[in-house]
Amino acid sequence: MPDVRKWATVPTRFLKRYRDPIVVQTLRSATAATIAYVLALRLSPEPAPLTAPLTALLVVQVTLYATLTNGIRRVNSVVAGVLVAIAFSLLVGLTWWSLALLIVASLAVGHLVRVDEYVPEVAISAMLVLGVTTVGDTAWARVVETLIGAVVGLACNVLLPPPVWVDEAGESIEGLARRVRQLMLRMGEEAAGRIPWQQAAARLHEARRLDHDIVEVDAALRQAEDSLRLNPRVKEGLLHRVVLRTGLDTLEICTVVLRVLARSFTDLAKARDPDPLFPPEAGAVVEELLSQIADAVVSFAVLVTTDLSLSAESAEARLTAELHTAAGTRDKLALVLRDEVERDARHWQLYGAVVTEVNRILDELDTEHRSRRLLEELDRVSGEQRAKLPRLSRLRERLGVPERLRRNRPGADGRSL
Repeated sequence: MPDVRKWATVPTRFLKRYRDPIVVQTLRSATAATIAYVLALRLSPEPAPLTAPLTALLVVQVTLYATLTNGIRRVNSVVAGVLVAIAFSLLVGLTWWSLALLIVASLAVGHLVRVDEYVPEVAISAMLVLGVTTVGDTAWARVVETLIGAVVGLACNVLLPPPVWVDEAGESIEGLARRVRQLMLRMGEEAAGRIPWQQAAARLHEARRLDHDIVEVDAALRQAEDSLRLNPRVKEGLLHRVVLRTGLDTLEICTVVLRVLARSFTDLAKARDPDPLFPPEAGAVVEELLSQIADAVVSFAVLVTTDLSLSAESAEARLTAELHTAAGTRDKLALVLRDEVERDARHWQLYGAVVTEVNRILDELDTEHRSRRLLEELDRVSGEQRAKLPRLSRLRERLGVPERLRRNRPGADGRSL
């Protein structure tokens, strides 16, 4: 039976590996480069038209949006380099000093035509063309090969749409939420214990290291956002992007507040040393409260990464119940700490800071707060798009796209994402 389970997981692991960005990029690039080379052999006068597969290799990206943007810049850079080379060949030819001037001029032209990361490609194209004897024929052959490679690269992603990386971004967001949960649970377990302030400071350093996790999740989310743009398989891509982005923003705020809370714990441990971090009764309530908030953070991550369905409704209901329970525990903690301040008012500022920071996290996770945030962000992004592309916006209004978007907005049917 264990052998059966082991072999049953092989297809699953293969499919996951196939969707890996490195594997997808390798297969897509190799396919596009090969097709471009075969076509260039028939259309280009060059015996070895390697510019076509090179262009296809550089144009093809994991997402369709990146492919289109890179393809346009790539073609512009090569054409600009070829034109610069033709001008130099007619005026001065190839010498050591003309090569230096060619590079300077090519880089300057690259910045003028705004090809971004392909600025060096302008100089590379110019040098390759200038270094041959039959400049005119080679120049136009290089342009043809570049166009072939760019067209094949674009067609590869149009005919074979790349995967949508929303699931991977969702897994990253949930992974961040679970790391936040683990840190909260450890802080809660130590709240009533007699721990040295150095141990509390170690938790503060763990909270600070969450910034690195946020950077990694942000990179995964950017890839998911690019995969949603201009993708024919995706409907309401704007809504998906806004839901994931605002969800990550909320988790980032929670990690910042958690870092401040860890700092309050560290200061409190120093001030109360060698006594426990909290009195026994307050420590038990703090542990319970942080445990409840930790669960709510994970439920929030599950909610923002779940489609509008029965699963989303159940996730929202679970999050609402957890936040309601945590709010009651927070009120209990406030009463316990108030009684403690009446007995000993030396640490009232730190006790108040703990309650305030916990309340900020609960407010960020609140479902009504999130619904308002989503509506504001959707309106802001839609307004920016209308300002950038007024003609396209008028066309969408005639086709009724805004109405479909409003029907899918959170809160339109009493639910929130």
